[in-house]
Amino acid sequence: MGAGRDHPAGVALLPLPVSRPQGAGGRRAFPWRPALLTATLLAISATAAAQTESPGQTLKRVEQDLQSDKALQRQLDRQSQTLQKELDELRERLVGLADQERAQEDELAHLEESLTALETQERSQADKLEGERQQIAALLAALQRVARIPPEAALARPDGPVDTLRSALLLRDTVPALRARADALAQALTRLAETRETLQAQRSRTYAARLTLIDRQKEIGQLVARREELSRQTEEERQQVAQRTARLSGQAADLRQLMERIEAERRAAAAAAAKREAERLEAARRDAERRLAEQKAAEQKQAEQKLADQKAAEQRQAEEKLAEQRARAEAETARAAPSAPAGERLPVGGRVTVRYGEADRYGATSRGVTIQARAGSTVVSPQAGTIVFAGPFRGYGQILIVEHSHGYHSLIAGFGRIDTAVGRRVATGEPIGLMPADGSPDLYFELRRHGQPINPQRGFGAPEGKGQG
Repeated sequence: MGAGRDHPAGVALLPLPVSRPQGAGGRRAFPWRPALLTATLLAISATAAAQTESPGQTLKRVEQDLQSDKALQRQLDRQSQTLQKELDELRERLVGLADQERAQEDELAHLEESLTALETQERSQADKLEGERQQIAALLAALQRVARIPPEAALARPDGPVDTLRSALLLRDTVPALRARADALAQALTRLAETRETLQAQRSRTYAARLTLIDRQKEIGQLVARREELSRQTEEERQQVAQRTARLSGQAADLRQLMERIEAERRAAAAAAAKREAERLEAARRDAERRLAEQKAAEQKQAEQKLADQKAAEQRQAEEKLAEQRARAEAETARAAPSAPAGERLPVGGRVTVRYGEADRYGATSRGVTIQARAGSTVVSPQAGTIVFAGPFRGYGQILIVEHSHGYHSLIAGFGRIDTAVGRRVATGEPIGLMPADGSPDLYFELRRHGQPINPQRGFGAPEGKGQG
């Protein structure tokens, strides 16, 4: 919303605010609209009479307008607190939804791995069954050819009795083996059917998990849009009142300067004389205070020296005790040797492909971690903080820098879309953007403390100088 135009009397009019519909969740329109309309109408009526006013009357009227704007500003501040409470609730919901999306992604990845294993098992069983079918078919064909030869023809064959007997024995042994292979083939067909049923059920569960993940991502997108709308709304209303107040303050200052110039010249001589007298009295007071301080310093010097000796002895005892406690604590910490601090949170779920200190794909030593994430995944803030940079940077694409407490900074690169802005406060786990919507995108996460990179997988609880490996 733009600023109002300046009218001849110097009173700036605000444009009539545009009513907004109820937001998501059925929230009512904001109650300060009538107040803004009333202030605007008063300014219009004041403009008509401004041409005949004296400077004193104009100053009085402008000061009244300023008081009205200050009351309106206080009302806006109260409404801002209500909006801030709603923003905090939105952030909590966004953090919870982001955690749910992370769990859905993990479940979907597990289902896809199981689906791939089942498909491989089905192909292996089908290939094996096809080989069995071919062998049994060849044996059946041979038996059919033998069965067509009548007994008389078999006796009249030129083969000797021994050869004929050997053929009969061979056929007698082949029939039971063939029956056993046929039974095994039937069992394998039953297992293949069961595998295909399991595969179909797994595909159905995978499809349902994908639909649930899409719904979760849509809900997060709607909440992010609502968060941005509330932030813009609060800022626009505050800027509108601030601009009007600034113009009225400038006008009041000009009128006061005009009326006070003569009075200031009249009081200049008296003020100079009073100043000289005040300086003389101040010099006398300082001289008395200096003499009194010197006297007190001489009296306290001996007592302070004694107290200093006593404190030094107590300090030595305290340092010795602290050194013993520190040695015991370091020994207990060395025995505990935790692998990672509690509360570790990476900006996105996925598989870590490059760890801190390893060689990246260009052969350089990585100062952070690279995570292979799912396309379109939500990226969250690893710790509460303030956004200090958001946007493209050289060859790194879309990056985000978050400033945390105790000298920590997070640098996150690889976004497909950033859903926050510089100066915004974000909570731990709050969504701040999305990964690219296709392929298997990589997200780079670097954690620094006092400007020095540290291992992000050690978390924010690592003391200074630790976590470098």
